[in-house]
Amino acid sequence: MQSRFKGKVAFVTGGGSGIGAATAQRLAQEGANVIICGRRQEPLNEVVARIHEQGGNAHAMKVDVSNEDAFVTALEQTAQQHGGLDILVNNAMAFSYGCIEDMTTTDWHSNFTTSVDGTFWGTRTAIKLMKTNGGAIVNIASICGELGTPMMAGYSASKAAVINFSRAAAAEGAGDNIRVNVVIPAVVETPATEGMLSDEASLKNTNRLIPMGRVGRSDELASAIAFLASDDASYITGACLPVDGGRAAVLITALD
Repeated sequence: MQSRFKGKVAFVTGGGSGIGAATAQRLAQEGANVIICGRRQEPLNEVVARIHEQGGNAHAMKVDVSNEDAFVTALEQTAQQHGGLDILVNNAMAFSYGCIEDMTTTDWHSNFTTSVDGTFWGTRTAIKLMKTNGGAIVNIASICGELGTPMMAGYSASKAAVINFSRAAAAEGAGDNIRVNVVIPAVVETPATEGMLSDEASLKNTNRLIPMGRVGRSDELASAIAFLASDDASYITGACLPVDGGRAAVLITALD
């Protein structure tokens, strides 16, 4: 394993499970001092324990990213206590499911507070903290932000907002060597998709729509995030990287 992040301080939101947990482990394996946050302490502690067992350095903070003051304070405290902030991964999200005609305004807004507002608050704070030495911000979107998805209008709109917000942030941060990029997953094996993927028929139908014939793994997303956060991507900013087994590249795959 490389040591691309030795001496770097990284903050990962939604770090208690799935893509966030896998990303925290990957960054720590490559030498980063990783701080993870989430709404529940127990899963955060479990991730930190795994990282420590593997010889890495990690800390957990119970923080709700939809709370502006709490999230901003957590980032500022991280920079103060650990000597700066080099990497921010805005991974935390929340969504509601349902058809548009039955969606309340509250349901609609619930898709944006964590995914869009949280990404904005985190990016804004990170830009201020990275102003002197530069840094890398990786925002996690979704294929739903690029393609229409029935029953997920609010989530799709929020992830589309993350994609274009990140482009604007990349343009503003470039002069200070602050890179902002986006990773765009499709279906990934995580606790959030466990229910859907545990159904054999649903899994089969999902796999048929993906050219590579299978859903993604969290560690595969973590590898892409680590690349964009590293100096290997030193001349990449404003990019949106699909990590989806080719799903967004095709109109439809061959069916039986």
